[in-house]
Amino acid sequence: MVEARDRVVSLKALMDPCRLCPRKCGAHRFSGQLGFCGAGGRLKLASWALHRGEEPAISGTGGSGTIFASHCTLKCCFCQNYPFSQLGNGREMEPEELSERMLQLEKRGVHNINLVTPTQFSPLLLEAFIIAREKGLQLPLVYNTSGYETLEVLGLLDGIVDIYLPDLKYSDDLISGRISRVDDYVTHSRASIIEMFRQVGNLDTNRDGIGARGLIVRHLVLPGGLQGTRVSFEWLAGALGTEVCISLMCQYFPAWRAPEIPGLDRKITDEEYLEAIGIVEKLGFINVLAQDPDELGGA
Repeated sequence: MVEARDRVVSLKALMDPCRLCPRKCGAHRFSGQLGFCGAGGRLKLASWALHRGEEPAISGTGGSGTIFASHCTLKCCFCQNYPFSQLGNGREMEPEELSERMLQLEKRGVHNINLVTPTQFSPLLLEAFIIAREKGLQLPLVYNTSGYETLEVLGLLDGIVDIYLPDLKYSDDLISGRISRVDDYVTHSRASIIEMFRQVGNLDTNRDGIGARGLIVRHLVLPGGLQGTRVSFEWLAGALGTEVCISLMCQYFPAWRAPEIPGLDRKITDEEYLEAIGIVEKLGFINVLAQDPDELGGA
């Protein structure tokens, strides 16, 4: 754990001036400045709970121990979690207290500790996880991210994160700039996914189908195909092969500011979702997790 503690020190150095995400906004967060994401120098969390709604390899039968961080490095106009990702709702908490929450979740039988939108607080979340480990925590660590990461931060997580759960949101920076206010998403998300794969490889599960280590790439289908499924997965097939685990999501609905934006002001259709599934299957991906739109109340 000595090396892991050193990683925390190195990550904290990236908080002030802040270079934790590719924006590198330079905010002096320990001196009271807020980053582009809205985060300051203290850990702030929206929730910490047992969650059963993740992929089967993550939630399993016992649920996932999800730690939802407040704020976000992206500004997605359709974010379903906008009360804490965009408005910053949540409660400040010291890493020591969070470590106790993690241990409580373990006692409840969760399969993992799942850090959701962690980038802006990655040093403090990692510190809490290491403290929990020192107190006896035995669960694997899931890093559940938008995919907008730097290789420097990911390098400091190497050997500590067991399962990476990144989004592959877009194939076009013009679209990502318009609806998520990030004009270099494609380059950074692709480089990040390659690095994550280098660290953990394809998803490995235990005899009960619960993820122990590996990569699951998430892809949310948007109205009108704005996500660019074909281009993204042609790239992914060439970069990592077709055995990588893919999670295709259909739960989009017009949240936050999306009801005011033409084209984003509706749910996706079944046809749009089935088209995305067909694309990844025709490209040869063999580990594809799909959702049932009817169960989610989709169109």
